[in-house]
Amino acid sequence: MDVRYPSIKKIRILAVICLGILLGAVASDAAHAARIKDIANIRGVRQNQLFGYGLVVGLDGSGDGNKSLFTVQSLASMLEKMGVTVNPNDIAVSNVAAVMVTAELPPFARSGGRIDALVNSIGDAENLQGGTLLFTPLKAADQQVYAVAQGPVSTGGFVVGSASGSGVQKNFPTVGRVVNGALIEKEIPNKFNQKQSLTLTLHSPDFTTSSRVARAINIAFYDQIARTHDAGTVEVKVPEKYMGNVVALVTMIESLGVTPDTISKVIINERTGTVIMGENVRISTVAIAHGNLSIEIREDARVSQPLPFSRGGETVVTPESEVQVQEGNNPIFLVNSGVSIAAVVKALNALGVSPRDLISIFKALKAAGALQAELEII
Repeated sequence: MDVRYPSIKKIRILAVICLGILLGAVASDAAHAARIKDIANIRGVRQNQLFGYGLVVGLDGSGDGNKSLFTVQSLASMLEKMGVTVNPNDIAVSNVAAVMVTAELPPFARSGGRIDALVNSIGDAENLQGGTLLFTPLKAADQQVYAVAQGPVSTGGFVVGSASGSGVQKNFPTVGRVVNGALIEKEIPNKFNQKQSLTLTLHSPDFTTSSRVARAINIAFYDQIARTHDAGTVEVKVPEKYMGNVVALVTMIESLGVTPDTISKVIINERTGTVIMGENVRISTVAIAHGNLSIEIREDARVSQPLPFSRGGETVVTPESEVQVQEGNNPIFLVNSGVSIAAVVKALNALGVSPRDLISIFKALKAAGALQAELEII
């Protein structure tokens, strides 16, 4: 019997073709995937808000007036701590402004690092331009001081006025920023590399997305280390080989691609006439008719003059009005059940509807139960 086997060359060509098809499918999925880093964050790795009360000095007469009693008292208290005893009634604070200072302490910040501080006037100061923020301790929610702010205030704006009261203003000169003006004095204790488990929190909770995240992690590590607790939480157990090196584990997890799932939703902004529709929006079998009633009123002025050489005649202007009423005669369009968003847009465009009319149509579709999506009006 003569049995012919395929040549090695043909087998290689077939293998290359199969590999190309496989890589094409993987690339197609990856093109629609998002990194876990972009759709979730690790619980506990976040910023912390800091705040404090301080004084901005060196203003050119644009500070708080003497009516701001807290500014006067703060200045007197500060001078007293420096050994200068003054009467608050003898202090003019036109060059001083009381401010609230805020900052955000990033995760894993270390002592000696610097962050920006935002300065906001709380008195009747008109302009913080050119001022200097004095030593201001910044506290967290636990009332512990984690940073100290001090330095020149940059407003990024200006106010120019004249004696008549007119002027020009750019941005908000009562709010400024001290760039790198807050010095970190205390660290937030964090033993990240000693964790035995991680908790991923999705930015947009969804059961399908959380299941896909857990499945992608388990496939990547060839082990069932991830499981979902709810629609927005995925718990990851740190494998043995990553104990003490959790940063490397997080680096691998954040780079994994996952295609997030979303609910069908139509967003409507009636103030601007904006309509946003998701790709999964579907419409049940429904007939849509759209017609407009157009009323046009024209009014012309005609001049009536008397005949030549007539006595007692005068020129008179007489108004002449013309009213036209037109009603749209658009046909009824039938939209089949389960059509895609492309077919919906095509059918609505065929009706010649504007965004304002489209809002009314979607409201009616939702009321009729034909819109298979969530309708949100903002």
